[in-house]
Amino acid sequence: MTGPGPTPAARPGGPAVVRVLDELVVSSLCVGPMENTAYLLTCRASGTQLLVDAADEADRLLALVRASGDGLATVVTTHRHRDHVGALAAVTAATGADLLVGSDDADAVVASTGVTPRRRLVHGDAVICGHVTLDVVALRGHTPGSVALAYREPGDAREPDAVAGRAHLFTGDSLFPGGPGRTTSRADFTQLMDDLEERVFARFDDRTLVHPGHGAGTVLGAERPRLGEWRARGW
Repeated sequence: MTGPGPTPAARPGGPAVVRVLDELVVSSLCVGPMENTAYLLTCRASGTQLLVDAADEADRLLALVRASGDGLATVVTTHRHRDHVGALAAVTAATGADLLVGSDDADAVVASTGVTPRRRLVHGDAVICGHVTLDVVALRGHTPGSVALAYREPGDAREPDAVAGRAHLFTGDSLFPGGPGRTTSRADFTQLMDDLEERVFARFDDRTLVHPGHGAGTVLGAERPRLGEWRARGW
């Protein structure tokens, strides 16, 4: 149990950090030499599972899947970088899970992993995990097809980790504590900042929990006052 605040960083080689919400169990696991955080979402009503980023260490990810629910139905890849897809082929082969990935990153993911996506995601799409719906938020800039997933807790939350109506964002490498993810040009940085401001900070309130692709989480309220600073520094 993690409490209502930001999710602490899972430790390399350590056990999953588990957050129990009313509709979902969110288990985060640190994998691979880049210390990626993979998130396993388990629908409490159905046992259906969705994995955000099959990044590395397929054996540990599969062990978490087996221990946590009734079967992995979907893998969502937040973006095409190799450290986020290292275990994708092995995990989908072992589970039969469908791959979903941002449309503009899909060809690169196929080329590097050999896994063909069932869906190429665009901004505003919905992804279903059992009885739970997550919204797709395209955050272009770190890569052209980077996507985040947004989940909002129900209004009558009861679990100790839960907060009624609070949103959760699984942001890949597009947003971290302290700023946006790395970009390779000023145009890409501007695009990412535009998307973050318009699609994240303008839409979600300060309670929103950010679950990034590496390290500890944050809340939007801690990051919002620094948007102007990020713009000015250019990274």
